[in-house]
Amino acid sequence: MTDVEGPEYVPGHGLLEGRTAVVTAAAGTGIGGATARRFLEEGARVLISDAHERRLKEHGARLALEFEGVAAHACDVTDEGQVQALFDAARRLHGRLDIVVNNAGLGGTADLVDMSDEQWSRVLDVTLNGTFRCTRAALRAYREDGRGGVIVNNASVVGWRAQVGQAHYAAAKAGVMALTRCAALEAAAFGVRVNAVAPSLALHPHLVKVTTPELLAELTAREAFGRYAEPWEVANAIVFLASGYSSYLTGEVVSVSSQHA
Repeated sequence: MTDVEGPEYVPGHGLLEGRTAVVTAAAGTGIGGATARRFLEEGARVLISDAHERRLKEHGARLALEFEGVAAHACDVTDEGQVQALFDAARRLHGRLDIVVNNAGLGGTADLVDMSDEQWSRVLDVTLNGTFRCTRAALRAYREDGRGGVIVNNASVVGWRAQVGQAHYAAAKAGVMALTRCAALEAAAFGVRVNAVAPSLALHPHLVKVTTPELLAELTAREAFGRYAEPWEVANAIVFLASGYSSYLTGEVVSVSSQHA
């Protein structure tokens, strides 16, 4: 394990000034919530979404105390009607759509030999099918509006490498990577970029509390910096992919980790 101090929080630089964004699964303290905050700090107007309505409302209210241009709209990404309503709300609210972050995903641990159809299907439906539904809705909106746009998907290093008990999650995240690459080729025709990030170990305080010290030590020992990533460090990579600094980047999966293989 490398003895490295934690990172300093990076202030906003107006990289997304005047742009509008939708971020799914953004009601908590994980990557989605961190991304919404980073986008607001970078000057974007953000519509946060989540399937958990109470937490979404509370988180939206907290953000609204600090930022202008934040709104919340509940959405279960496994429901096509709710997905379409989310994107209709975004365009109605701001008159346009510039950035979509597909962060919704569901994990779990089960050996394949004992995994039920329901366990497999549930993880795939939220993580892969949900990303598909939101990507499709975003691409339709972008094509109709004719102004281009950006999609950033949240994948995982597990989409590249094997891990015991993660067959359903790994298959879903590998699917997100393949979906990203194919969507990027199709979307280039109407000026839309589609990329993904692939984090390995990004933990917020609640996850740290419920993780045993032994497991946390084992997981962090695999990381080059000897620590887990802060959710906002992954969000910074998403900001880059959403901004003009990545204007020629599409169809890429950016590893936010040393564990890309």
